[in-house]
Amino acid sequence: MLTKERKIKLIDLCSSLIRTRSYSGEEKQIILQLQQIFKNNGCRNIYIDKFGSITAGFKGKRQGKKLLFDNHVDTVPVTNPSLWKHDSFGGDINNHRIYGRGSSDMKGALAAAIMAVEYFIADTQNDFAGEIIISGVVQEESFEGIASRNISNRLKPDFIVIGEASNLNLVRGQRGRAEIIVETFGKPAHSANPKEGLNAVYKMTKLIEKIQHLSVSHHPILGKGILELTDIKSSPYPGLSVVPDYCKSTFDRRLLIGETKQNVLAPIKTLIKKIQNLDPDFKARVSYSFGKEICYTDTDIEAERFFPAWLYNEDEKFIQTAYQGLKEIGLDPEITVYSFCTNGSHYAGEAGIKTIGFGPSKENQAHVNDEYIEISQLTGACRGYYGIMNALLDGAIPL
Repeated sequence: MLTKERKIKLIDLCSSLIRTRSYSGEEKQIILQLQQIFKNNGCRNIYIDKFGSITAGFKGKRQGKKLLFDNHVDTVPVTNPSLWKHDSFGGDINNHRIYGRGSSDMKGALAAAIMAVEYFIADTQNDFAGEIIISGVVQEESFEGIASRNISNRLKPDFIVIGEASNLNLVRGQRGRAEIIVETFGKPAHSANPKEGLNAVYKMTKLIEKIQHLSVSHHPILGKGILELTDIKSSPYPGLSVVPDYCKSTFDRRLLIGETKQNVLAPIKTLIKKIQNLDPDFKARVSYSFGKEICYTDTDIEAERFFPAWLYNEDEKFIQTAYQGLKEIGLDPEITVYSFCTNGSHYAGEAGIKTIGFGPSKENQAHVNDEYIEISQLTGACRGYYGIMNALLDGAIPL
C-alpha cells in the first residue's frame, strides 16, 4: 500500500508539520494547517472545538463502528536552540531520520495517520464499514486527556488508537499520573527570635521523612506506583530574616489500576493525623494540584491533575483484531504497555472506550534535544494504521 510516491508524500507532510511551531497554548497555526489538509483530502466533516482541537471524519459506504486516531499537536518548548545540532523546527532529513521538535512526540504519528487514512479511503473507494476520525488535540502536554473529553463526548467513538510512540508495538494500557500537593503551616517570626514562630519547613521535613517510607502498590504488568518528591517551596521567599510560615511540596504519583482520588491521598492524610496527635502545633493538608492554562482560542482549560491508569487483557477481541491487522500488513509487534501518561487516561481510564496505543519512534525521543523520528518508523506507522483500519472496520472478526 505504500508506494514510492506515497512514501515521499508522507515524509514531506511530516517535515511540514514539524516546521510549524506549536507549543502548548500556541497551536493555532498547525490547526489551520490541518484544516487545509483535511479540506484538500475531500473531508467536509471538519470541526474545531472551544479549546481549539480539530477533528475530521471520513465515512464509509457501509454502517459500522467509529474509529478515532488520537494525536496531540502541541509540543514542549525548545528551551535552548543552541544545544541542537539540527534546526529545531527545520524538519531536516539526515541519515534516514527527520529532525525537529515534535517529530517523535508526536507529529510523525499525526502525519502517518493522515496519510494512512487517505490511502485507505483511496484503495477501498470508501467501501468500508463505519467512520474514521482523525484528531489534532491541543494542550496534551499540560493536561493528558482533558481536551480529549470534548472530542469523545461529542463524537462517541467505539475505538481509539493513541498515536504516542510505541516503537511500532501494540499497547494495551498505561500507568496514570497524579500531581499531589502537600502543605504545612507555621507562624512567622524574626529569625533572630525563632522560638517566637513556627517554622513550616521544619514541619514539612518531618512529614516528608514519613512519606518517604510509605509503601506504594505494584502491578504485575504496569509496574510500581511511584511517589516521588519533585518540588519544595517556602514562603515568604526570599526569607529576609523571617521564619517561613508556609511550605509547599509537590509529589509525582504514578497510578495503577483501581487507584482512585480518595485512596491515593488516604495514606498521606493518615500520616498527617498521626503527626498531629504527637505535635499539637503541626498543621498540614494534602490535595491534588489544580492546573489552569489559556488555549489559543482564549478559552481557559483547567483540571485537577489526576489522570487514571487503564489496562485491557491481551486476549480482548479488539486487541487481537488490531494485532492481526498489524501482522497482515507485515509488521511483527509485541503487545505491551506505555510507561508514561497519554490521552488514554480519559478515553480508556475515564470514558471506558476501547483503546489501544500504536505509534512510531521510541519513548526516549520525547522532549530531548535533536529530537528525531526514523523514516522506517514513520512508514511503519503508516502501514500499521492502514492494517488496523482494515481489521477493525472491515469486520474480519465480529466485535
